[in-house]
Amino acid sequence: MSHVRTPQPKSRPEWLKSVRGALIATVAVCVVLLAFAWPTATSRVENLPVTVVGLQEQVDAVTQKMPEYLLELHPMASREDVVNGIKSREVYGGIVLGEQPEILTASAASPVASQMLTGVRTNMQRGIDQQVIAGMQQALQKMASGGAAPGGAGAPGQNGGAASDGAASGGAASGGAAQAQRGAGAQQAPGAPGATPPTVKVTDVVPLSDDDPRGSGLAIAGLPLTMGGMIGGVLISLLVTGVRKHLLAIALYGVLGGLALAGILQGVFGILQANYFANAAATGLGIAATASVIVGLNSLIGRPGIAVGAVLTMFIGNPISALTQPKEFILPPFGEIGQWLVPGLSGTVLRDLSYFPEANIAGQIWALIGWLALGVILTVLGHHKNESALRSAEG
Repeated sequence: MSHVRTPQPKSRPEWLKSVRGALIATVAVCVVLLAFAWPTATSRVENLPVTVVGLQEQVDAVTQKMPEYLLELHPMASREDVVNGIKSREVYGGIVLGEQPEILTASAASPVASQMLTGVRTNMQRGIDQQVIAGMQQALQKMASGGAAPGGAGAPGQNGGAASDGAASGGAASGGAAQAQRGAGAQQAPGAPGATPPTVKVTDVVPLSDDDPRGSGLAIAGLPLTMGGMIGGVLISLLVTGVRKHLLAIALYGVLGGLALAGILQGVFGILQANYFANAAATGLGIAATASVIVGLNSLIGRPGIAVGAVLTMFIGNPISALTQPKEFILPPFGEIGQWLVPGLSGTVLRDLSYFPEANIAGQIWALIGWLALGVILTVLGHHKNESALRSAEG
């Protein structure tokens, strides 16, 4: 009697699993690197919204030596209008032209933009100094040519054309006295000999606090807030069951987490300013919005939902949130898109609460509430989906 031996499937060598694991890890770390480095590597320093006060000829004289598309200029009638535009976060700064040129910045809005406008001030001052020097040279040449009058013994080049004999000296002295009398009560022109060139003043309208003078704390704070919302969503998804318990956990996490994180950022490090409870409410709303979306995706599609929520928050929302640079510098349209994802919304609200009380943040608040509501809806839908699947299985 013969026995038929069933062929056993060949198992893959163990070393193939090691190779697969290494390849997956390599791809993952490359994706992380690209997600965080891409916005910086592709950023372009251009189209920075700035207001300007002055005549069109003055504006043209200032901007003709600047790189093209560096600034997006918005004309204003007065310096006061520029200040109001900065405080309401419509622009990052302003240029005031005229007898007393001035650069207005707001380091609290963006240290990068403030530094760039300070560089514009340097170029303006250099241009003014060059104009003054050129004017002085032309005036000296005219004085030299006028001093060499016909019949005079003086030669050009000797102290502005002064004559060597007594008669010519007397005439030159009389002419100089008359000129001094004419200009005694008048302001010297910028190009006149002895004129002092105007100094371009730099005024920081909304400076950063002494606890965070370079703004690095406010920029870095976005990452722990993003991770906080993500970690909260993951833990609630894994440790809590039931739709009501999910929603209760999200609400409690938003309140307690907001109070704790705002206490650390404001009370310990001094990164946040102004009203503590307003900052705590904004922080709590941000982390609750992120957590609710992750919990909702997990309820709807299972464990892959946690990964989708983490990718959306950490690897998409955070890199294009514009917390470290103006949104205009990020490759369009991603800079604008990032302002409506949770990390960008939270960062804008906290910055405005701390430094720009006149800015309108109603749109950002409602957008965060919308993300929170979206997570709640997904959680409820996922719960009903699971209940329907259980009834079908029992039936």
